[in-house]
Amino acid sequence: MTFIPLHAFSDNYIWIIQEKDSAHIWAVDPGDAEVVSQYCHQQQLTLSGILITHHHKDHTGGVQSLKDQFQCPVYGPAHLSPMVTHPLQEGDTVKVFSRSFRVLETPGHTLDHLCYFSDQATPVLFSGDTLFRGGCGRIMEGTAEQMLAAMNTLSALPNNTLVYCTHEYTLANYRFALHLDQHNNDLIETQQECQQRRDRNTVTLPSSIKIEQQTNPFLRTHVPAIVAQAAKQLGEEVADNEVAAFSQVRRAKDTFS
Repeated sequence: MTFIPLHAFSDNYIWIIQEKDSAHIWAVDPGDAEVVSQYCHQQQLTLSGILITHHHKDHTGGVQSLKDQFQCPVYGPAHLSPMVTHPLQEGDTVKVFSRSFRVLETPGHTLDHLCYFSDQATPVLFSGDTLFRGGCGRIMEGTAEQMLAAMNTLSALPNNTLVYCTHEYTLANYRFALHLDQHNNDLIETQQECQQRRDRNTVTLPSSIKIEQQTNPFLRTHVPAIVAQAAKQLGEEVADNEVAAFSQVRRAKDTFS
């Protein structure tokens, strides 16, 4: 099974799930129908299913058109019915070709956010806008407590889990991460690697849970020096509990330039 990024808008990735020798594909968060339709036409493929992580238009804008064109099922948050034909909640499973994906509810960025995790063979996570390489989604509808819970859930997945998020935010995320964690050698090395990838105009994904544990400040808000630097940037006292510490790091990112 392969996972192919299709570029959409300025920095979105629509992930295509394809199995060897199959004429069928699935799409994750197709915000732009034309991108997927063109790929299917060029490769002589049929779209057989859609996974949605959350309701934002850059993730769902192309869904109805693709659903009408290919008459395929759509899996995602329940409140998006009738566009979603198969509403999902925590613990549900979705079979995509030979893999089963478990649904993880990860509210924070939005209240309806879902991630899709498969632990067959090499584990795979479609993390939407919850976990980025080097970052996490803005807290737009949820709370810091919810987003921290989501980070803890994803951080507990196997270290070798490959993480496929839906935006090319990596270098911007690493600039902030280095601002907080400038002596982190793992971070310095992975930032340099990703810079080289972008210089070649190639994607920085997938990441892995191990890489995120080592380099992502939103999975490292238990490190006192990181929180202290965030508090310094904000002109605040250092937070005295884990939710407040996470909130300080998130708010520091929101105001970082």
